[in-house]
Amino acid sequence: MFDNFLIHTFHDGNCLQAYKIFGAHFETYEGKKGVRFTTYAPNAKSAQVIGEFNDWGKTPCYMEKYNNGGIYTVFVEGVKEFDMYKFKFETPQGDMIEKADPYAYFSELRPGTASKVYNMEGYRWHDSKWLKNRTKNYDRPLNIYEASLGSWKMKHESEGEGDEGEYYSYEELIDQIIPYVKKMGYTHLEVMPLTEFPFDGSWGYQATGFYSATSRYGQPKQLMKFIDACHNEGIGVIMDFVPAHFVKDAHGLHMYDGGFVYDYNDYNRRYSPWDSVYFDLGKNEVRSFLLSSVEFFATYYHIDGFRFDAVSNLIYYEGNKNLGENIGAMEWMKRLNGHMSGYHPTVMMIAEDSTDYPGVTKPVGEHGLGFDYKWDLGWMNDTLKYFQEDPVYRQYDSRFITFSMAYFYSERFLLEFSHDEVVHGKATIINKMWGLHGDKLAQVKALYVYMMLHPGKKLNFMGNELAEYKEWDESKSLGWDILKYPDHDAFHRFTQKLNEIYLKYSALYQMDYDLKGFEWLVVDDHDQCVFAIERKDKDGNAIIAVMNFVGNSHDGYKVPVNIEGSYKEILNTDQDVYSGKGMINPRALRSKKLKLKEKTRLLNKDHYIEVKLAPFSACIFEVKPKKETATKTRKKVVKKTK
Repeated sequence: MFDNFLIHTFHDGNCLQAYKIFGAHFETYEGKKGVRFTTYAPNAKSAQVIGEFNDWGKTPCYMEKYNNGGIYTVFVEGVKEFDMYKFKFETPQGDMIEKADPYAYFSELRPGTASKVYNMEGYRWHDSKWLKNRTKNYDRPLNIYEASLGSWKMKHESEGEGDEGEYYSYEELIDQIIPYVKKMGYTHLEVMPLTEFPFDGSWGYQATGFYSATSRYGQPKQLMKFIDACHNEGIGVIMDFVPAHFVKDAHGLHMYDGGFVYDYNDYNRRYSPWDSVYFDLGKNEVRSFLLSSVEFFATYYHIDGFRFDAVSNLIYYEGNKNLGENIGAMEWMKRLNGHMSGYHPTVMMIAEDSTDYPGVTKPVGEHGLGFDYKWDLGWMNDTLKYFQEDPVYRQYDSRFITFSMAYFYSERFLLEFSHDEVVHGKATIINKMWGLHGDKLAQVKALYVYMMLHPGKKLNFMGNELAEYKEWDESKSLGWDILKYPDHDAFHRFTQKLNEIYLKYSALYQMDYDLKGFEWLVVDDHDQCVFAIERKDKDGNAIIAVMNFVGNSHDGYKVPVNIEGSYKEILNTDQDVYSGKGMINPRALRSKKLKLKEKTRLLNKDHYIEVKLAPFSACIFEVKPKKETATKTRKKVVKKTK
């Protein structure tokens, strides 16, 4: 009936397929067709399954204990797919409580709280080529579009598409968001949590169903079809995953069987600042529950990567170093990343971690936590602080731009402007910029050039590409109407062009984590607030960017360069097509030889170029070495003699 090896590993905290034991599974038992229901409830005095098939318990359906290990199971004949059910327990205190199935594959649409029987088998995938070529993208472009599937775009009654605020389904989104993500030049779509959650306002970060893809947008196989379609358009899918805590709602995991199965026994450890409940990852069965959840989505949904929320709360209790290391959770992370690197070696594991704990992206075998990438929240905070500041004072704060490179190679960092930066009164990215609209628009374009030229993979939340002033609201669509205004349409096209350049030039991604792939060309001109960066690929091909972060202009700013040759401007934030004033470098710039006596602290190379810089602008140049730009030798013309 059960795989005893799986049960052993479940209790040992190393089970990757606990979903094969627990939940609701179609089965033929003693010649009868039905469903086997199984749950882990070690504190319960008794357990029943109740549902549509037994009139919600009017005909009792008691479950039997299996091997005295806290496992209850029962086979019920005649249960059909989509039948709703719950488990009913007698608690140690003698109370009767009803719970949704922690291992359910599908759930009743909110506000309903029941689980649904669902057959996960039978979907035919068409993404074998994608999976064969999939990597963790260390030396490939990784430009992530973070989105809430519900509020990216909603149906509107005025358009004859249904009630105001109604969500598009997984299948409907295939023709909506996938072409958009591809057209805009993003490589991956990161979806905010898909595990079932009861309250829309939690954005999915307070879940109840860790195996149940939310029913808001349709059925599990429709989600499979959506991901399959992404893969066939060359778009990877990253799933936001929340392993630190879960919702307190009565039908969920909190005091699951009347005791503390998933939560801490210690009251002082149990509750989070988000009014949710922390997982006790010191318990082996909890470790197996979450290990198996990640593996389940990787196997059944072909997820290409997981972004793990609130890792700081897994490293330290409540994310507070003074409270000590969360040893149980850290051991779980090591087990998870070790197992995934073995069984799913091309699935990315990404940590959203605000601590300075070392070795987050080091392999487990080298005493690290084993993640592939870590969000660079320090870079994000410093950068936004710089651009919020009055330009008069920026000359004193160059460290906000330069400090990130002092620690960058200690981890594999990913640069992000996520949903957290555009909510709760923080203001949107463009609205964080200093000044009035014209200056804000110019600065946000320069900001994004800096982001793209800085080493590290990239992530932006939906709406950032529209230069929206309205903060994100999960109950409303993005403000797509803003594109009717020329400045916002121009910024939208600018973002698309910048993404296109990122994908085209391997210098911008191939050596993100190699010291040889990056150099500051101008980093000490504090008075002018001008910075210049050179990026290289493995073959030595180079791209440079020159950035002016104050309101002064320069007709011929001298930038020291490593390569003698031609510098062709491929993007300038001041181009008129991007709502600029047109102060650009229309012709390729030839490097000039710098005489020894002309060398200074800022001009410290053998060659330099002279660049026009508009106020609050940035420009990107493709570098062609002299040997590639030399004119061909003219053929001699042989005169005919008469």
